Amino acid sequence: MTLLKNNRYLPLFIIALAPLFWAGNAVVGRSARGVIPPISLSFWRWAIASLILLPFAWKTLREDWPAVKKHALILFILSLTGIAAFNTLQYTALKTTTAINSSLIQTIMPAVIILLSALFFRERINRPQGVGVVICTAGALLVVTQADWSLVRELRFVRGDVIMLIGVIDYALYSVLLKKRPPVRSLPFLLVTFVMGALMLLPLYIWEISQEGVFPLNNQTLLSLTYVGIFPSILAYFCWTYGVAKVGSNRTGLFINLLPVFTGLLSAVFLEESFRWFHLAGMALIFGGIGLFNWGMGEFRIFNR
Repeated sequence: MTLLKNNRYLPLFIIALAPLFWAGNAVVGRSARGVIPPISLSFWRWAIASLILLPFAWKTLREDWPAVKKHALILFILSLTGIAAFNTLQYTALKTTTAINSSLIQTIMPAVIILLSALFFRERINRPQGVGVVICTAGALLVVTQADWSLVRELRFVRGDVIMLIGVIDYALYSVLLKKRPPVRSLPFLLVTFVMGALMLLPLYIWEISQEGVFPLNNQTLLSLTYVGIFPSILAYFCWTYGVAKVGSNRTGLFINLLPVFTGLLSAVFLEESFRWFHLAGMALIFGGIGLFNWGMGEFRIFNR
């Protein structure tokens, strides 16, 4: 409790909640893979989150509406990348890959964020950061190939791992573009992006229903939808955008490294998944690469003093 009373540590605690909630999202997505199709899960996630958030955000949304209209384009792009695309890609990936693999692959996100920051905002990358990118990539490849290098030679990969890699690039782009977030307060910002993301998914959701039918409503599906509509959506996104505002996208991205830890614990309990040696080796490489990023930035602490 003392740590939470210290304003310097409170942001750390809040940011760390985001990977915990997202770890639960990976576990739910994996467990519901045979019951709720991926686009349906993603659409209802944002529809439910929007309905819950609406009464709390309506007043400030009306006040911030001029800024919303003025910056509609960047809000559209943020909704597409961070809301509609990433989560649909993740739920699709979880049909054929494990929750642990999904989370480990996401730990290369800090490296991708730094590369995209250099590309779009001309933030310089020094030699240690460049080496860190290579090490992180090697760690991700180790997980994706499961140390079977014949898969690389023959270009045979688990489909879900490749989809998850695409999702990581997409969400890294979202995190970087948050630097261009318009002057809209947190609640209306979340509501607008959630609603826009759900509307983008609506045509795909209708198409998916025509192909696979409507999923059944039972205790499992209702609990799954309730969880994904609240914790990894409203609460996690609030924590994440708060972190970017407080400590920047590069440093907030470091907290993604907590994702495989939380996912491993939750997967062991709920999915009976286990860590293999290549998971641990890949994690070690990725963590080492992230350490080089920090060293290359000349800063090991989260905050400047």
